[in-house]
Amino acid sequence: MKTEETPKISKELVITSRETEVQIALLEDKKLMEIHREKKIEECAVGDIYFARVKRINTGLNAAFINIGDDKDAFLHYLDLGLYARSLNEFVNQVIHNRKRSIANTAVKTEIEKAGEIGTIIQAGQSILVQVAKEPISTKGARLTSEISLAGRFLVLVPFMNKITVSQKIKNGEERNRLRKIVQSICPKRFGIIIRTVAKGKNVEELTADLNSLLEKWKSIVAKLPQAKPPVKIASEEDKMTSIIRDVLDDSFEAVHVDNKELYQEVKTYLTAHIPEKKDIVKLYKGQKPLFEEMNIALQIKSSFGKVVILKQGVYLVIEHTEAMHVIDVNSGNRIKTGNSEENALRVNLDAAVEIARQLRLRDMGGIISIDFIDLARSANRTVLYRTLQELMRNDKAKHTILPVNKFGVVQITRQRVREATIIETAELCPTCNGTGKIKSALLIQEDIENMIEYLISKQLEKGFYLAVHPFIHAYLTKGFFSKQWHWFLRFHRWIQIIARPDFAVVEFKFYNKNNDQIIFGNKV
Repeated sequence: MKTEETPKISKELVITSRETEVQIALLEDKKLMEIHREKKIEECAVGDIYFARVKRINTGLNAAFINIGDDKDAFLHYLDLGLYARSLNEFVNQVIHNRKRSIANTAVKTEIEKAGEIGTIIQAGQSILVQVAKEPISTKGARLTSEISLAGRFLVLVPFMNKITVSQKIKNGEERNRLRKIVQSICPKRFGIIIRTVAKGKNVEELTADLNSLLEKWKSIVAKLPQAKPPVKIASEEDKMTSIIRDVLDDSFEAVHVDNKELYQEVKTYLTAHIPEKKDIVKLYKGQKPLFEEMNIALQIKSSFGKVVILKQGVYLVIEHTEAMHVIDVNSGNRIKTGNSEENALRVNLDAAVEIARQLRLRDMGGIISIDFIDLARSANRTVLYRTLQELMRNDKAKHTILPVNKFGVVQITRQRVREATIIETAELCPTCNGTGKIKSALLIQEDIENMIEYLISKQLEKGFYLAVHPFIHAYLTKGFFSKQWHWFLRFHRWIQIIARPDFAVVEFKFYNKNNDQIIFGNKV
């Protein structure tokens, strides 16, 4: 019996250059799956390596606060020191005193204990080599690690690790053994290597070239240390555009669209050097229309980043972001229901799961994500939903854990957070209520108007004037057998003409004289 082949997904990268940033969109079958923004002046990014100074030790947290030159002190926990922290610290100390440049003949010190104290490894005032593991988020400084790793296209180089590991996503045992043997034959002394998923099928020449590039980067870092005065950035991670190309580009990509000549040449050069078979998929866009509009990305952004995300058949998601977590509520809306309620709930939940998996990648939501699906009475249906969500998130490169659907229909996900979630404002602040959702009642507006009428007549002695208001307030003041307008006539012995102005905000009103000039109240208009 023939098994159906999984349809191949067409992927494209779209890169647009703006005044202050570069935006990178990942499309799968023309649908926006990820969007990345890289500021042209990036102060602190994941992967950057700093020669920093320990500012203070906090024994209660078993952590240290590190000065990397940023506005906020960075954070280094004991568990982020890495097993080889003693060896790295000793090597760095010897390098800055011009006693050593190579780790090949450096003695390896004992690994740090799993439950030790940070004060036994580093002290306040000490210079230390660290790498950014998480960017500053909200009021928190960057999260650091002293387990330095240099990422290439196929390999990751880790000083002092002394072992070779293969990506768990490479399932084939023969291929794992082949890659391990190749890397063992080229691995330099005192280094460890992680073999990445994209190394699958690569030959010894390609892996060696990637390793040599990483070794050159390491030598460059070591060469800078003797003259470096902490805190200072020693090495930058490749820019986001290059790192995305390095990490995600595979045979399924059909095109990379770029609207800037310099970026186009940069991408072309990178692909020629690292993935020559893909160099011709880079296209320079020369159209008049903005690239994101031409590729229908701008419209997808507007429809995907709001608080409410509409799905097919009336189903919608409500997404709320807080500093600690993200909450997603699934609603069936006005979906036409067929069959029994349990079947309908399952269909809605499965449709919602597809969009939720996309939203997590698109907004790069990290930390704790709580999803309130529509309740399912049958445990078998809850299992179907759980497994479907697992399958949908299989291609999510961020590390994540999905807990089974509980009896309340809630799924909790923890997803790796290395930077703030991508939040794009798709709505403007209401100028009338300033985002509160509340405006002054018609009764209070009426009282304000009456006070001003009294002032105009008794204090400012205006002979003739009329009032302009929003149509809603106009109806409130003029409709009815004994309207507010008639009430004013009896109170002030003057008929106040009221006209409707559709261009006014609901709470806005103005007085005008016979010449149609706006009346000034003292020093106020």
